[in-house]
This record gives sequence, C-alpha cells and structure tokens, in this order.
Amino acid sequence: MHEEKQKWLDAMGSIPKSRNYGKATLINSFLFEDFHGEIYVQENGCGTNQRVIMLFPKEMQKPAPAIAVPFYFPEAMLGSDPISGETLDTYRGIEMMLHLTRRGYVTISAEAFHLTYIKSEKSRGDFTRWQDAADELKRDHPEYTGIGKLFYDTELLIDMLCADSRVDSARIGIAGHSLGGKMAFYTGCLDDRIGAILASDFGIGWNQTNWQDDWYWGGKLEHLISKDMDHAELLSVASAKPFCLIAGKYDDEISKNVMLQASGYDAEDDRLLFVNHATGHRPPMWALDMGYNFLDKWIRNKL
Repeated sequence: MHEEKQKWLDAMGSIPKSRNYGKATLINSFLFEDFHGEIYVQENGCGTNQRVIMLFPKEMQKPAPAIAVPFYFPEAMLGSDPISGETLDTYRGIEMMLHLTRRGYVTISAEAFHLTYIKSEKSRGDFTRWQDAADELKRDHPEYTGIGKLFYDTELLIDMLCADSRVDSARIGIAGHSLGGKMAFYTGCLDDRIGAILASDFGIGWNQTNWQDDWYWGGKLEHLISKDMDHAELLSVASAKPFCLIAGKYDDEISKNVMLQASGYDAEDDRLLFVNHATGHRPPMWALDMGYNFLDKWIRNKL
C-alpha cells in the first residue's frame, strides 16, 4: 500500500518548504455565545501564508475530537466574518464548521491557495484568481500541481490539530463540500492521522467534474488516466477508512460504483455511506446530518 500511496504523491509533485513551514502565529480571537474562535497566520510556502480559523465549543471534552473543514476561505464555513460581523448569505446552509462545532468538535479551516499564492487586487469571490494562481504555481514549479498544493496546505491544518493539547489527535476527521470535498477526499485518503472522511458532491469520477483544470490536475490528468489511476484506487490507499459521500449533482449513482470498486470494502460495509439527495449541488440539511452522524460514529464515539 505504501507504493500505491507514493505513486499518488509523486504524481502530485513535491512541495518546496520554507524554514518555518507550518509555523502558526495567533493574531486574533473572538467569542460567540456557544463557541469561541482563534485566528492564525500559518506559513505555507516560501514567502506565503494561509489564514486559519479554529473554533472551540463552549462546552467540550478535553481533549476533544476535531474535524478539518477545507474550503475557499474559512469564514465561508462559519457563515459569517467573526470580526466584522458580516453575514455570508452565499454559504448559508453549508457552513460545516459551524454545524460541527455545535456538535462538540474542534474545527479548523483555512484559505485556499488562490488567495495565498499570489498578490491580487481581484476580489476574493473572483474565480479568475484560481487560474492566475495556478499559472503562477506552474511557472514557479512546473512539475507541481494545484491538487498537490491543496493537499499539502490542508495537511498543515492536521499538523495544527495534532499539535494542540486541546485536541484528541486519535480522533480527527475531515469534511468538505465541492472544492472542499476534493481537498477532504485527497487529504483523508493520503493522511493516516485522519480517521474518517465526509465529502459532498465533489465529483469522484474523472469525467464528473473539472479535474482537468490547472488548479487541480491540469495536463497531468491524461497521464493518470493512461496509467489507469482513478479515485477508486486512491480510496483503496486509505485502507478501508470510513468514507461518506454525499451526492447531489456532480456525484450521482455512478459515484457509488466508484466507491464500491475500492479494495477493502464490500456492498454492505458500514464504513461506506452513500447519500444521494439528487437535488442539486448544495446539500440539504438532512443529507448533511447523515454525514455528520457518520462522523459521530467513527470519530466522536471512537473508543
């Protein structure tokens, strides 16, 4: 299995690391009625940093189980800007950090590399920033990939959780929607410290979503396909780790077949959960609750 894992890591490319790579500095904190939060700046490359938010339930176990929630930027997964008080209505209903913190988890999220790798006057919501950042990354490191950058930046969040005495490092999961689902799936499959994966509508098949874009695999995707590398194989690398896939638009019944092709599982295996709400890209709350219950089973209630 080590060789299979290394094959995927080699395909993504190695990341150039700075002397203080991964160092996190606390810059602010805030208090809500039922949880409090901390804001960090974490070095994630040579001269680059990602802004990180950690949330802690008001009443929590010590040490507590934790869930990493990668996405475009952390406030989206909180549903508001905790400093300015601005409500982010675009993300209403999918603010996984907020949901999971209220379930008793420590949660963590950060900015993705379209906001951290380049300086830009474009707004945070301008999606052309993705191509700009991917182009700059390719110029700097031709053998590196966008998906590799997303994976290694997400691993830094797991590093922070494992280094925090308030977190039970034996009970760490990962959850994400859309882009965050891609990040959750890759990091969950390749990082042994993660005990369970929840991913929502990220398009597990190569043809189901935009894996060919430069901020994911770019031109390397054709090489992967020629080598018969697919996400059933990547899930196999996770050694039958509990995995819940919420389908809605980009994932569908075909996605379930991909899951079942992974080695180590069978059709009735309770380590696999497939939830197809079939109502579009945004999951309804009942579907998210099924995913959260899955995390409770494999992370919070882990003996």
